[in-house]
Amino acid sequence: MFEWFYKLFVPTENPDITQSLVVVMIIIGIGVFVGRLKIGKVSLGVSAVMFAGLFLGHFGYRINGDIMVFIRDLGLILFVYGIGIQVGPSFFSSFRKEGLKFNILAVSTVLFGALIAVIIYLSTQIKIENVVGLLSGSVTNTPGLGAAKSVIQEYQNQFPDKIFSDPTIAYAITYPMGVLGVILVIILSKTFLKIDVNKEKSNILQQESSEDVLIHQKCRITKPEFIGKSIYQILKETDHDKIVVSRLKHSGSKTVFSPTLDTKVEHKDVIMLVGTQHTINDFIEKTGKISTDLFIESEQDVISKSIFVTHKAATHKKLAELDLYNKYDLKVTRVYRSGKELLASPSLELFYGDKLRIVGNKEAIQFAEKLIGNSEKKLLEPDFLSLFGGLLIGIIIGSIPILIPSLPVPIKLGFAAGPLIAALLISRYGGIGGIHSYINTGAIYFMKDLGVCLFFAAVGIHAGESFYANFVENNGWLWLFYGSFITFIPLVFMVLVGHYYLKINFLQLSGLLSGTYTDPAALSFSGNYLDSDVPTQAYATVYPLVTLFRIFTAQFLILLLM
Repeated sequence: MFEWFYKLFVPTENPDITQSLVVVMIIIGIGVFVGRLKIGKVSLGVSAVMFAGLFLGHFGYRINGDIMVFIRDLGLILFVYGIGIQVGPSFFSSFRKEGLKFNILAVSTVLFGALIAVIIYLSTQIKIENVVGLLSGSVTNTPGLGAAKSVIQEYQNQFPDKIFSDPTIAYAITYPMGVLGVILVIILSKTFLKIDVNKEKSNILQQESSEDVLIHQKCRITKPEFIGKSIYQILKETDHDKIVVSRLKHSGSKTVFSPTLDTKVEHKDVIMLVGTQHTINDFIEKTGKISTDLFIESEQDVISKSIFVTHKAATHKKLAELDLYNKYDLKVTRVYRSGKELLASPSLELFYGDKLRIVGNKEAIQFAEKLIGNSEKKLLEPDFLSLFGGLLIGIIIGSIPILIPSLPVPIKLGFAAGPLIAALLISRYGGIGGIHSYINTGAIYFMKDLGVCLFFAAVGIHAGESFYANFVENNGWLWLFYGSFITFIPLVFMVLVGHYYLKINFLQLSGLLSGTYTDPAALSFSGNYLDSDVPTQAYATVYPLVTLFRIFTAQFLILLLM
């Protein structure tokens, strides 16, 4: 009577498709539940799915081989593509500020860890595939593990008689230490370096206020040398072409309008400026004084509204090409993209999903909406053409064989690096052809978490079959010992160099530690521990390049030392 129930839930060596799917759901369900449990401020998050897979695999649960490979690779593709889309815009823009310094430090740390792994390989009897597993687990890098498994598969296709170890075993043994290691170093660093968190926050705020944060400020033009000149002339003579003048009110009048660059300024006119704090302060000092006029902020004559770019006619067009002022008497003051605020310069190219802050009269704004789109509903709906088109490009990039002399098999970027590179490029340029980069935040998080859950479920259940035997056979405690060198030595190096030599703010340094070890659990901890979002910004700055380097490192170590 209950035979059907047993077929679904009783472990078997050769499960059918239905039981395989049931096992996947059970692994993910248990893993997500355990991952939400906290010890202090620390939780395993979705990485607990891998340990749930190891546990069930040890007790005889299996997944059909073809299904396992499919969900493993699909999960990895979704995970890395979601990361690329999420952090791509901030990744490229960061290089204009401290991004180069941060990435040099992070990549140096990655290479230092790889050097330690090579030393372990040369001085022990551990096979290189297990050493790469130790390396990937000790730094909690899932794409690196995926890349290693892809290279091993290529080897197996070329040399079917050769037997290879599964790096997942070593990865799973050292992974928890990698997670806790970053957290421990953050705590100890704060103590031994005597970090004053409030002072670090203050320093960051001062730094940001002088950089890219946009503000609006009222200015009354009083200097006689600028009276009767156009706004264009004033901006040119003060060397402030990065300032936008959104509103103007003549002295003694209550009428507010959006001026053009040709609009001439009269004595004691009040203008509304948009730009960075530093540039606006300098402009006001040169032209007049800060105004307290309240009429210029009135919405009676001129209103401001946010409009989303959702129409093809506005996508990949420069603001100058839209010519909103001449057509509709409107002024774009700001553009918001992927959580970043951009100055609305005429040369700025618009991407699908951008949010424009527009100033003008109500009727004109309605006409502009028809041109630009402003369909929030459309943004909430997933664009599967763009999503799967981007994934296809990533798979193609990852499948291109790169022939390197002296290597036995051609190197491929694989499913770990190919989709990541595609996502970074698509997010950087706003799209490729009909494929755009916009995916709403909720969909990105869903794609990332679903992808990593599928990947962890597949690799966990596969490794669980022989995990205990391999732990005993290979002296898992000794592997933990070796892994601790890979975890802690580069971290200490990064803290010392970052704090004493590069003078990096500790809030940023905490994010860099988490990003260099691609450790979201440590990132979550550092954000709560330091009560700041700054670590997240630093994390996103280094994550893409670090991920690529860890992928290449894993592949090259196996190819060179196998």
